[in-house]
Amino acid sequence: MMENNVEIGIIGGTGSDLTLEDEKRTKIYTPYGAPSDLVSIGYFQGKKVAFLPRHGKDHRIPPHMLNFRANIWAMKSIGVQRIISPSAVGSLKKELEKGEFVICDQYIDRTRSRAGSFYEGGSVCHISQADPFCETMSDVFYSEGNELGIPITKGGTYVCIEGPRFSTRAESKVFRMWGGDVIGMTCYPEVTLAAEQSMCYSTIAMVTDLDVWAAKCDKCGIVEFNKTCDKCGGPIQKLSVSIEEVLETMETNSVNLKKLLESAIPKLPTIRKCDCKDSMNGTVM
Repeated sequence: MMENNVEIGIIGGTGSDLTLEDEKRTKIYTPYGAPSDLVSIGYFQGKKVAFLPRHGKDHRIPPHMLNFRANIWAMKSIGVQRIISPSAVGSLKKELEKGEFVICDQYIDRTRSRAGSFYEGGSVCHISQADPFCETMSDVFYSEGNELGIPITKGGTYVCIEGPRFSTRAESKVFRMWGGDVIGMTCYPEVTLAAEQSMCYSTIAMVTDLDVWAAKCDKCGIVEFNKTCDKCGGPIQKLSVSIEEVLETMETNSVNLKKLLESAIPKLPTIRKCDCKDSMNGTVM
């Protein structure tokens, strides 16, 4: 018999694997095809939790090929009301160093080919995304992260690109000018689809690199990439993103993520008083 009383869903990206007590792996069928993998259902810090590896077993599904609708639908079908979305990101700001956690409050969508709604005709849904992330969850994660001494920032704009390629230096500089704080490939349309199911959604963005806007000057440290250092005019070493760098940083990030989830998940209120539960009010024509 299918579970239908799971309180919290975690869609985990790179380095976000989670072990649950009394774990059962369940195959869930959806109208949108198969989710990324079997859904693990069990207990974590006393809460009933569902865990879905976003990229599937052995990280086999690239970001632009993810079946976002199936993943969100699967979570909803077993009763999930809150989605936690840990994800590896690049930093677009010098202040957000590798190892920093950012609890995002805005996003900029730069994807191109993803199905971003469950509504494809017959009725039209204009979902609000003015404040796309759950403020209650954000408060809890930030507070617990501070208590644990994890480098964490509350508030930040996630630039979501199509992938699977990384950005050009020109794109990275543009995203900085737009006010982006971090850059990744999976926030959208997860956040929108969760809203269409009246679910809370929170992204824990874990910085693994400085994207490609950055360069290193031996005298001035991290500066914006240019022919020479903008500060002293000296030579610079250009930086780029590599899988090796991402995975190396994620080893540390994974430890801190587990600590944060262990501390924060028991503090998430069972009864939702946030606006997320009412996200569909007045949206369908």
